Amino acid sequence: MERIVIIGGGFAGLNLVKKLNKDKFRIMVIDRNNFHCFPPLFYQIASSSLASANICFPFRREFIKHKNVTYHMGHVKDIDLKGKKVTTSYETLEYDRLIIAAGSTSNYFGMKNLDEMTFGIKTVAQAAHTRDEIIDRLERGAMEPDPKRRKELLSFLVVGGGPSGVEMAGALGEMKKFILPKEYPELSPDDVRITLVEGTGKLLGAMREKSSAKALEYLKDLLVDVRLNTTMKDYSDKYVTFGDGTKEYWETVIWTAGVKGEPMPGIPAECMGRGGRIMVDTYNRVKGLENVMAVGDIALMECDDYPHGHPQMAQPAIQEAANLAKNLNEGNFTHEFKYHDKGSMATIGKNRAVADLPGSSYSGIVAWLMWMLIHLLSILGMRNKITVMLNWIWNYFNYSTSLRLLLRPTQYPLRRHWGD
Repeated sequence: MERIVIIGGGFAGLNLVKKLNKDKFRIMVIDRNNFHCFPPLFYQIASSSLASANICFPFRREFIKHKNVTYHMGHVKDIDLKGKKVTTSYETLEYDRLIIAAGSTSNYFGMKNLDEMTFGIKTVAQAAHTRDEIIDRLERGAMEPDPKRRKELLSFLVVGGGPSGVEMAGALGEMKKFILPKEYPELSPDDVRITLVEGTGKLLGAMREKSSAKALEYLKDLLVDVRLNTTMKDYSDKYVTFGDGTKEYWETVIWTAGVKGEPMPGIPAECMGRGGRIMVDTYNRVKGLENVMAVGDIALMECDDYPHGHPQMAQPAIQEAANLAKNLNEGNFTHEFKYHDKGSMATIGKNRAVADLPGSSYSGIVAWLMWMLIHLLSILGMRNKITVMLNWIWNYFNYSTSLRLLLRPTQYPLRRHWGD
Protein backbone atom coordinates (compact mmCIF):
# COMPACT_ATOMS: atom_id res chain seq x y z
CA MET A 1 0.00 0.00 0.00
CA GLU A 2 1.40 3.39 -1.03
CA ARG A 3 2.32 5.70 1.84
CA ILE A 4 1.27 9.35 1.63
CA VAL A 5 2.50 11.88 4.16
CA ILE A 6 0.46 15.08 4.35
CA ILE A 7 2.07 18.03 6.13
CA GLY A 8 -0.71 20.21 7.53
CA GLY A 9 -4.30 19.52 8.54
CA GLY A 10 -5.96 22.73 7.41
CA PHE A 11 -8.61 23.08 4.72
CA ALA A 12 -6.38 21.52 2.05
CA GLY A 13 -4.92 18.74 4.17
CA LEU A 14 -8.20 17.64 5.73
CA ASN A 15 -10.06 17.64 2.41
CA LEU A 16 -7.30 15.51 0.92
CA VAL A 17 -7.77 12.98 3.69
CA LYS A 18 -11.51 12.86 3.06
CA LYS A 19 -11.22 12.37 -0.71
CA LEU A 20 -8.21 10.07 -1.07
CA ASN A 21 -8.91 6.37 -1.62
CA LYS A 22 -8.19 4.71 1.76
CA ASP A 23 -8.06 1.26 0.15
CA LYS A 24 -5.23 2.44 -2.06
CA PHE A 25 -3.22 4.67 0.28
CA ARG A 26 -1.95 4.66 3.84
CA ILE A 27 -2.19 8.30 4.92
CA MET A 28 -0.16 9.97 7.67
CA VAL A 29 -1.06 13.56 8.64
CA ILE A 30 1.52 15.74 10.39
CA ASP A 31 0.40 18.90 12.22
CA ARG A 32 1.84 20.78 15.17
CA ASN A 33 -1.69 21.05 16.63
CA ASN A 34 -3.82 17.98 17.36
CA PHE A 35 -6.91 19.67 15.96
CA HIS A 36 -8.34 21.14 12.78
CA CYS A 37 -9.51 24.73 13.18
CA PHE A 38 -11.59 27.28 11.28
CA PRO A 39 -9.45 30.39 10.62
CA PRO A 40 -12.25 32.65 9.27
CA LEU A 41 -13.60 32.89 12.83
CA PHE A 42 -10.31 33.54 14.64
CA TYR A 43 -11.28 37.20 15.01
CA GLN A 44 -14.30 36.10 17.06
CA ILE A 45 -11.97 34.36 19.51
CA ALA A 46 -9.89 37.54 19.74
CA SER A 47 -13.01 39.63 20.41
CA SER A 48 -14.41 37.19 23.03
CA SER A 49 -17.40 36.21 20.91
CA LEU A 50 -16.46 32.53 20.72
CA ALA A 51 -14.33 30.12 22.73
CA SER A 52 -11.42 28.41 21.00
CA ALA A 53 -13.01 24.99 21.38
CA ASN A 54 -16.09 26.13 19.43
CA ILE A 55 -14.19 26.24 16.13
CA CYS A 56 -11.70 23.42 16.64
CA PHE A 57 -12.11 19.69 16.17
CA PRO A 58 -9.60 16.96 17.19
CA PHE A 59 -7.95 15.13 14.31
CA ARG A 60 -8.18 11.81 16.10
CA ARG A 61 -11.94 12.06 16.43
CA GLU A 62 -12.28 13.00 12.77
CA PHE A 63 -9.97 10.21 11.60
CA ILE A 64 -11.97 7.53 13.44
CA LYS A 65 -14.25 7.62 10.39
CA HIS A 66 -11.37 6.94 7.99
CA LYS A 67 -9.38 3.70 7.86
CA ASN A 68 -5.65 3.76 7.10
CA VAL A 69 -5.36 7.36 8.33
CA THR A 70 -3.13 8.29 11.29
CA TYR A 71 -2.33 11.60 12.97
CA HIS A 72 1.23 12.54 14.01
CA MET A 73 1.80 15.61 16.19
CA GLY A 74 4.95 17.52 15.44
CA HIS A 75 6.69 20.43 13.78
CA VAL A 76 8.58 19.55 10.57
CA LYS A 77 12.31 19.84 11.13
CA ASP A 78 13.61 18.41 7.86
CA ILE A 79 12.47 16.87 4.59
CA ASP A 80 14.92 14.34 3.11
CA LEU A 81 13.88 14.28 -0.55
CA LYS A 82 16.41 11.62 -1.57
CA GLY A 83 15.61 9.28 1.30
CA LYS A 84 11.88 10.10 1.14
CA LYS A 85 11.68 10.89 4.86
CA VAL A 86 10.10 13.66 6.94
CA THR A 87 11.63 14.37 10.34
CA THR A 88 9.47 16.13 12.92
CA SER A 89 10.06 17.23 16.50
CA TYR A 90 9.49 13.68 17.68
CA GLU A 91 9.88 11.10 14.88
CA THR A 92 10.84 10.33 11.30
CA LEU A 93 8.22 9.16 8.80
CA GLU A 94 8.91 7.50 5.45
CA TYR A 95 6.76 8.25 2.43
CA ASP A 96 6.15 7.25 -1.16
CA ARG A 97 4.40 10.53 -1.92
CA LEU A 98 4.66 13.78 0.03
CA ILE A 99 1.94 16.41 -0.01
CA ILE A 100 2.74 19.77 1.59
CA ALA A 101 -0.38 21.55 2.83
CA ALA A 102 1.25 23.54 5.63
CA GLY A 103 -0.61 26.77 4.91
CA SER A 104 0.70 30.25 5.57
CA THR A 105 2.07 32.42 8.34
CA SER A 106 2.19 36.16 8.94
CA ASN A 107 4.34 38.24 6.59
CA TYR A 108 6.01 41.24 8.24
CA PHE A 109 7.70 42.42 5.04
CA GLY A 110 11.19 42.52 6.52
CA MET A 111 10.35 44.59 9.60
CA LYS A 112 12.49 43.22 12.41
CA ASN A 113 11.00 41.86 15.64
CA LEU A 114 7.47 42.73 14.58
CA ASP A 115 6.44 39.14 15.29
CA GLU A 116 7.48 39.66 18.93
CA MET A 117 5.86 43.06 19.42
CA THR A 118 2.54 42.90 17.59
CA PHE A 119 -0.47 40.69 18.17
CA GLY A 120 -1.97 38.44 15.53
CA ILE A 121 -5.01 36.34 14.74
CA LYS A 122 -3.34 33.86 12.36
CA THR A 123 -3.61 30.90 14.75
CA VAL A 124 -5.91 29.86 17.59
CA ALA A 125 -3.13 30.54 20.10
CA GLN A 126 -2.50 34.02 18.68
CA ALA A 127 -6.21 34.87 18.69
CA ALA A 128 -6.59 33.72 22.32
CA HIS A 129 -3.50 35.74 23.30
CA THR A 130 -4.87 38.81 21.54
CA ARG A 131 -8.19 38.38 23.37
CA ASP A 132 -6.40 38.30 26.74
CA GLU A 133 -4.45 41.45 25.90
CA ILE A 134 -7.57 43.34 24.80
CA ILE A 135 -9.35 42.44 28.05
CA ASP A 136 -6.22 43.31 30.03
CA ARG A 137 -6.14 46.80 28.48
CA LEU A 138 -9.83 47.36 29.25
CA GLU A 139 -9.44 46.27 32.88
CA ARG A 140 -6.34 48.39 33.40
CA GLY A 141 -7.93 51.34 31.63
CA ALA A 142 -10.95 51.13 33.93
CA MET A 143 -8.64 51.59 36.94
CA GLU A 144 -6.30 54.20 35.47
CA PRO A 145 -6.82 57.66 37.11
CA ASP A 146 -4.63 59.56 34.61
CA PRO A 147 -6.75 60.47 31.54
CA LYS A 148 -3.72 60.63 29.24
CA ARG A 149 -2.43 57.22 30.28
CA ARG A 150 -5.94 55.77 30.08
CA LYS A 151 -6.23 56.82 26.45
CA GLU A 152 -2.80 55.34 25.75
CA LEU A 153 -3.81 52.01 27.29
CA LEU A 154 -6.98 51.94 25.22
CA SER A 155 -5.37 52.61 21.84
CA PHE A 156 -5.77 49.79 19.32
CA LEU A 157 -4.23 49.83 15.85
CA VAL A 158 -5.26 47.19 13.31
CA VAL A 159 -2.82 46.93 10.39
CA GLY A 160 -4.24 45.58 7.14
CA GLY A 161 -7.54 46.23 5.39
CA GLY A 162 -8.26 42.73 4.12
CA PRO A 163 -11.10 40.56 5.47
CA SER A 164 -9.27 39.70 8.72
CA GLY A 165 -8.40 43.32 9.47
CA VAL A 166 -11.85 44.65 8.63
CA GLU A 167 -13.55 41.96 10.73
CA MET A 168 -11.20 42.51 13.67
CA ALA A 169 -11.64 46.29 13.57
CA GLY A 170 -15.42 45.85 13.33
CA ALA A 171 -15.44 43.57 16.37
CA LEU A 172 -13.43 46.13 18.36
CA GLY A 173 -15.81 48.85 17.18
CA GLU A 174 -18.80 46.88 18.46
CA MET A 175 -17.09 46.49 21.82
CA LYS A 176 -16.48 50.23 21.97
CA LYS A 177 -19.99 51.22 20.92
CA PHE A 178 -22.17 48.61 22.62
CA ILE A 179 -20.26 46.65 25.27
CA LEU A 180 -18.25 49.33 27.08
CA PRO A 181 -21.32 51.31 28.26
CA LYS A 182 -22.75 48.13 29.83
CA GLU A 183 -19.75 46.30 31.21
CA TYR A 184 -17.17 49.07 31.72
CA PRO A 185 -19.12 52.05 33.09
CA GLU A 186 -15.84 53.56 34.31
CA LEU A 187 -14.81 54.11 30.71
CA SER A 188 -16.07 56.56 28.15
CA PRO A 189 -16.15 55.53 24.47
CA ASP A 190 -14.01 58.61 23.86
CA ASP A 191 -11.25 56.94 25.89
CA VAL A 192 -10.99 54.12 23.36
CA ARG A 193 -9.22 54.74 20.07
CA ILE A 194 -9.55 52.15 17.29
CA THR A 195 -7.81 52.76 13.98
CA LEU A 196 -7.46 50.59 10.90
CA VAL A 197 -4.66 51.38 8.44
CA GLU A 198 -4.46 50.04 4.89
CA GLY A 199 -1.61 50.60 2.46
CA THR A 200 -3.79 50.81 -0.64
CA GLY A 201 -6.65 53.12 -1.56
CA LYS A 202 -9.48 50.73 -0.65
CA LEU A 203 -10.54 48.18 1.93
CA LEU A 204 -11.08 44.55 0.92
CA GLY A 205 -8.89 44.91 -2.14
CA ALA A 206 -10.07 41.66 -3.75
CA MET A 207 -13.73 42.70 -3.56
CA ARG A 208 -15.80 45.05 -5.72
CA GLU A 209 -15.78 48.82 -5.18
CA LYS A 210 -19.36 48.76 -3.90
CA SER A 211 -18.49 46.26 -1.17
CA SER A 212 -15.32 48.13 -0.26
CA ALA A 213 -17.21 51.42 0.13
CA LYS A 214 -19.91 49.74 2.21
CA ALA A 215 -17.32 48.18 4.53
CA LEU A 216 -15.78 51.62 5.05
CA GLU A 217 -19.22 53.05 5.87
CA TYR A 218 -19.91 50.27 8.39
CA LEU A 219 -16.57 50.75 10.16
CA LYS A 220 -17.10 54.47 10.51
CA ASP A 221 -20.54 53.81 11.96
CA LEU A 222 -18.82 51.63 14.59
CA LEU A 223 -16.52 54.53 15.56
CA VAL A 224 -13.45 53.08 13.83
CA ASP A 225 -11.00 55.53 12.27
CA VAL A 226 -9.93 54.21 8.85
CA ARG A 227 -6.78 55.49 7.17
CA LEU A 228 -6.26 54.43 3.58
CA ASN A 229 -2.99 54.80 1.64
CA THR A 230 -1.18 54.48 4.97
CA THR A 231 1.71 52.07 5.46
CA MET A 232 3.57 51.06 8.59
CA LYS A 233 7.37 51.11 8.59
CA ASP A 234 8.39 50.34 12.17
CA TYR A 235 7.12 49.68 15.68
CA SER A 236 9.37 50.17 18.68
CA ASP A 237 8.83 51.36 22.27
CA LYS A 238 5.08 51.46 21.55
CA TYR A 239 5.57 54.04 18.79
CA VAL A 240 4.51 53.26 15.24
CA THR A 241 6.39 54.90 12.39
CA PHE A 242 4.19 55.32 9.33
CA GLY A 243 5.24 55.58 5.71
CA ASP A 244 5.17 59.39 5.74
CA GLY A 245 7.59 59.48 8.67
CA THR A 246 5.09 60.41 11.39
CA LYS A 247 5.20 58.63 14.75
CA GLU A 248 2.27 57.83 17.02
CA TYR A 249 1.84 55.96 20.29
CA TRP A 250 -0.16 52.73 20.05
CA GLU A 251 -0.44 50.42 23.03
CA THR A 252 -1.81 47.45 21.10
CA VAL A 253 -0.98 46.73 17.45
CA ILE A 254 -2.86 43.87 15.79
CA TRP A 255 -1.16 42.68 12.58
CA THR A 256 -3.29 41.32 9.72
CA ALA A 257 -1.44 42.92 6.82
CA GLY A 258 -0.04 39.97 4.93
CA VAL A 259 0.81 36.28 4.76
CA LYS A 260 3.57 34.12 3.33
CA GLY A 261 4.07 30.41 2.91
CA GLU A 262 5.00 28.43 6.00
CA PRO A 263 8.77 27.73 5.82
CA MET A 264 9.53 24.13 4.82
CA PRO A 265 13.09 22.99 5.67
CA GLY A 266 14.49 20.70 3.00
CA ILE A 267 12.68 22.17 0.00
CA PRO A 268 15.30 23.53 -2.46
CA ALA A 269 15.44 27.28 -3.02
CA GLU A 270 14.83 26.84 -6.75
CA CYS A 271 11.40 25.40 -5.93
CA MET A 272 10.37 28.51 -4.01
CA GLY A 273 8.48 31.44 -5.52
CA ARG A 274 7.21 34.80 -4.35
CA GLY A 275 5.76 35.10 -0.89
CA GLY A 276 7.58 32.02 0.38
CA ARG A 277 5.26 29.75 -1.62
CA ILE A 278 6.26 26.51 -3.32
CA MET A 279 5.99 26.58 -7.12
CA VAL A 280 3.71 23.91 -8.56
CA ASP A 281 2.39 23.00 -11.99
CA THR A 282 -1.30 22.85 -12.94
CA TYR A 283 -1.55 19.43 -11.25
CA ASN A 284 -0.10 20.74 -7.94
CA ARG A 285 3.16 18.85 -8.46
CA VAL A 286 6.19 20.69 -7.11
CA LYS A 287 8.33 21.79 -10.01
CA GLY A 288 11.60 19.89 -10.24
CA LEU A 289 10.73 17.28 -7.59
CA GLU A 290 9.39 13.76 -7.96
CA ASN A 291 6.39 12.53 -5.96
CA VAL A 292 6.16 15.81 -4.03
CA MET A 293 3.05 17.97 -4.25
CA ALA A 294 1.82 21.15 -2.57
CA VAL A 295 -1.72 22.44 -2.13
CA GLY A 296 -3.45 25.39 -0.49
CA ASP A 297 -1.90 28.63 0.70
CA ILE A 298 1.65 27.32 0.42
CA ALA A 299 1.28 26.39 -3.26
CA LEU A 300 2.08 28.92 -5.99
CA MET A 301 0.38 27.97 -9.24
CA GLU A 302 0.91 30.69 -11.83
CA CYS A 303 -1.57 30.70 -14.71
CA ASP A 304 -3.17 33.15 -17.14
CA ASP A 305 -6.08 33.98 -14.83
CA TYR A 306 -3.87 34.19 -11.72
CA PRO A 307 -0.34 35.21 -12.79
CA HIS A 308 0.69 35.69 -9.15
CA GLY A 309 -0.96 32.53 -7.85
CA HIS A 310 -4.42 31.84 -6.49
CA PRO A 311 -5.78 33.73 -3.47
CA GLN A 312 -4.60 32.35 -0.15
CA MET A 313 -8.10 31.54 1.04
CA ALA A 314 -10.15 28.46 1.91
CA GLN A 315 -11.87 27.87 -1.43
CA PRO A 316 -8.73 27.51 -3.61
CA ALA A 317 -7.27 25.16 -0.98
CA ILE A 318 -10.38 22.98 -0.88
CA GLN A 319 -10.67 22.84 -4.67
CA GLU A 320 -6.97 22.06 -5.16
CA ALA A 321 -7.21 19.23 -2.64
CA ALA A 322 -10.23 17.72 -4.40
CA ASN A 323 -8.52 17.89 -7.81
CA LEU A 324 -5.26 16.40 -6.54
CA ALA A 325 -7.13 13.57 -4.78
CA LYS A 326 -8.94 12.78 -8.04
CA ASN A 327 -5.63 12.50 -9.92
CA LEU A 328 -4.01 10.37 -7.22
CA ASN A 329 -7.00 8.05 -6.94
CA GLU A 330 -6.98 7.49 -10.69
CA GLY A 331 -3.22 6.97 -10.71
CA ASN A 332 -2.77 9.49 -13.51
CA PHE A 333 -2.31 13.25 -13.63
CA THR A 334 -4.92 14.02 -16.26
CA HIS A 335 -7.08 16.64 -14.52
CA GLU A 336 -5.58 20.14 -14.57
CA PHE A 337 -6.64 22.44 -11.79
CA LYS A 338 -9.07 25.23 -12.66
CA TYR A 339 -10.23 27.52 -9.88
CA HIS A 340 -13.94 28.31 -9.73
CA ASP A 341 -14.38 31.55 -7.81
CA LYS A 342 -17.52 31.21 -5.70
CA GLY A 343 -17.21 34.74 -4.34
CA SER A 344 -15.97 36.35 -1.16
CA MET A 345 -17.50 37.99 1.88
CA ALA A 346 -16.67 39.80 5.09
CA THR A 347 -18.66 40.76 8.17
CA ILE A 348 -18.23 44.03 10.03
CA GLY A 349 -20.61 43.39 12.92
CA LYS A 350 -24.24 42.62 13.59
CA ASN A 351 -26.36 43.12 10.45
CA ARG A 352 -23.28 44.54 8.73
CA ALA A 353 -21.59 42.44 6.07
CA VAL A 354 -20.63 42.51 2.41
CA ALA A 355 -20.69 39.64 -0.07
CA ASP A 356 -19.50 39.44 -3.66
CA LEU A 357 -21.04 36.50 -5.48
CA PRO A 358 -20.71 35.75 -9.20
CA GLY A 359 -22.82 38.37 -10.94
CA SER A 360 -24.03 40.29 -7.89
CA SER A 361 -23.07 41.97 -4.63
CA TYR A 362 -24.95 42.13 -1.33
CA SER A 363 -24.62 44.12 1.85
CA GLY A 364 -26.37 44.60 5.16
CA ILE A 365 -28.46 41.96 6.87
CA VAL A 366 -28.85 39.81 3.74
CA ALA A 367 -25.06 39.49 3.34
CA TRP A 368 -24.71 38.99 7.09
CA LEU A 369 -27.18 36.08 7.12
CA MET A 370 -25.43 34.54 4.10
CA TRP A 371 -22.07 34.90 5.85
CA MET A 372 -23.41 33.23 9.01
CA LEU A 373 -24.98 30.32 7.17
CA ILE A 374 -21.92 29.52 5.05
CA HIS A 375 -19.54 29.73 8.00
CA LEU A 376 -21.82 27.70 10.23
CA LEU A 377 -22.04 24.88 7.70
CA SER A 378 -18.26 24.86 7.27
CA ILE A 379 -17.43 24.23 10.93
CA LEU A 380 -16.57 20.62 11.80
CA GLY A 381 -18.72 18.79 14.36
CA MET A 382 -22.43 19.09 15.02
CA ARG A 383 -21.84 20.12 18.62
CA ASN A 384 -19.59 22.96 17.45
CA LYS A 385 -22.18 24.10 14.91
CA ILE A 386 -24.92 24.20 17.56
CA THR A 387 -22.71 25.96 20.13
CA VAL A 388 -21.61 28.62 17.66
CA MET A 389 -25.18 29.19 16.49
CA LEU A 390 -26.43 29.58 20.09
CA ASN A 391 -23.59 32.00 20.87
CA TRP A 392 -24.45 34.08 17.82
CA ILE A 393 -28.16 34.15 18.68
CA TRP A 394 -27.45 35.15 22.28
CA ASN A 395 -24.99 37.86 21.27
CA TYR A 396 -27.38 39.16 18.62
CA PHE A 397 -29.99 40.15 21.16
CA ASN A 398 -27.91 41.49 24.03
CA TYR A 399 -24.17 41.73 23.09
CA SER A 400 -23.51 39.72 26.24
CA THR A 401 -21.08 36.84 26.57
CA SER A 402 -19.47 34.96 29.44
CA LEU A 403 -16.23 34.62 27.44
CA ARG A 404 -14.58 37.90 28.42
CA LEU A 405 -12.23 36.05 30.74
CA LEU A 406 -8.63 37.10 31.27
CA LEU A 407 -6.75 33.77 31.33
CA ARG A 408 -3.11 34.20 32.28
CA PRO A 409 -1.04 31.04 31.72
CA THR A 410 1.12 29.74 34.56
CA GLN A 411 4.86 30.01 34.07
CA TYR A 412 6.03 26.77 35.67
CA PRO A 413 6.86 24.02 35.05
CA LEU A 414 8.40 25.01 31.73
CA ARG A 415 7.34 22.91 28.74
CA ARG A 416 10.20 23.60 26.38
CA HIS A 417 9.46 20.57 24.20
CA TRP A 418 6.21 22.19 22.99
CA GLY A 419 8.29 24.68 21.03
CA ASP A 420 10.59 22.12 19.41
